[in-house]
Amino acid sequence: MAVSANMGGQQNAGLMPKPRLTVAQIFTMSFGFMGIQFGFALQNGNTSRILRSFGADIEHLPLFWLVAPVIGMIVQPIIGHYSDRTWNRLGRRKPYFLTGAILSSIALIFLPNSGALAGILPALWIGAGMVMVMDASFNIAMEPFRALVADNLSDNQRTMGFSIQTFLIGLGAVAGSILPELLAQTGFSMEAGADGVADNIKYSFYIGAAVFIAAILVTVFYSKEYPPKEYEQYHGKQESHTTAGLSEIFKDFKKMPRTMKQLGLVQFFSWFALFSMWVFTTDAVATHVYGLSGDYSTSVEYNEAGNKVSSAFGVYNFVAMIYALFLPVIARNFGRKLTHAFSLVAGGIGLISIYFIKDPTMLKFSMVGVGLAWASILAMPYVILSSSIPPGKLGIYMGIFNFFITMPQIVNGLFGGWIVKNIYEGQTIYAIVLAGFLMLCAAVSVLFVYDEGWVKMKQEKLINLNRN
Repeated sequence: MAVSANMGGQQNAGLMPKPRLTVAQIFTMSFGFMGIQFGFALQNGNTSRILRSFGADIEHLPLFWLVAPVIGMIVQPIIGHYSDRTWNRLGRRKPYFLTGAILSSIALIFLPNSGALAGILPALWIGAGMVMVMDASFNIAMEPFRALVADNLSDNQRTMGFSIQTFLIGLGAVAGSILPELLAQTGFSMEAGADGVADNIKYSFYIGAAVFIAAILVTVFYSKEYPPKEYEQYHGKQESHTTAGLSEIFKDFKKMPRTMKQLGLVQFFSWFALFSMWVFTTDAVATHVYGLSGDYSTSVEYNEAGNKVSSAFGVYNFVAMIYALFLPVIARNFGRKLTHAFSLVAGGIGLISIYFIKDPTMLKFSMVGVGLAWASILAMPYVILSSSIPPGKLGIYMGIFNFFITMPQIVNGLFGGWIVKNIYEGQTIYAIVLAGFLMLCAAVSVLFVYDEGWVKMKQEKLINLNRN
């Protein structure tokens, strides 16, 4: 059975090299991810304050945010498993994009309106349920995009592919992050209405739902997937699946490549830090920078702090969007591991610097470092990983790799609130400082990862030099 040793660039004898795609084709292929990240940015920047307005305590916020990683841990391997085996009129990965987009748009509309349904159940319960639906839907739409890049691009184009994907992620995230403050500046009320959510937040989510599904449709209608016969020409005949159903996921989990295991530690530190940033930054800024205390969760000042944080998140996403375009050049000259390590150091310094801020307008400068880290986190681990797994397992291993993203968030969700309440005495700023130090730990640990694809590209370059 002719199966290539890795994904894409290093084919065995008899396999055709993948056609090079134009930059425009790569953009179209990942355009839907822009819509996903638009919705994801609205969720990251505003879920905490929405749930707080429904009555959630600070120490309980991580438990509500647990929904995202738990759902992702379950959904992504399943979607990856079945997308590897799917082929219909829409394609292999596209049916999942479209299904996830429709469900996500519905959840984006209902989340800020949970208070209006409080006659049925408490608003907090409904809000938490909508977060669960939203996270499941985001994961259905998101997981196949990573596999699609690996499906269509060779090793030589893959850094560019993931970098362009990261650029589009940043573009969507910037728009989603600044939208609540932009609507507030154009006259939408920041006062919490009878249902607990201000108009500028509600209409941001409505716009997010429309953008989400429109962007996905661009990828569905204008990007190409290789049909099974053509796919085999580039990847080799896929191994037969003798294990029935989902039990094969556990078999693949046990056989995961060494590189994936090593990247797991890097991901643990990185995503534990990111989870703390998303959950606690609004309250950290409200208390440490604005000086709020007591029951401030429905005040205009708290919404102002939330708008500043959401806009600051837009800054880190903007920086990530631009930095992503330079990642291929930087990685080509300095190596993929060193590039990722540098970026994570910048993120760690940026998070730690928030402790020293007294003026909320300075928050954007801290987010510059976070933006460098975010761009690299969204691209470099997948670039390093992609060369170490067989082509017939792209979807499933991209889904399994999500375990190393969700597990640190679950650990943080279970213990982060208790730590803030009992060790930090409610001072959420210290959770942000810890996140910065964990980013630095991630930077050190990535230096010990075995990058198989980089080694092979260096060997190929040496062989070509000797031939010349």
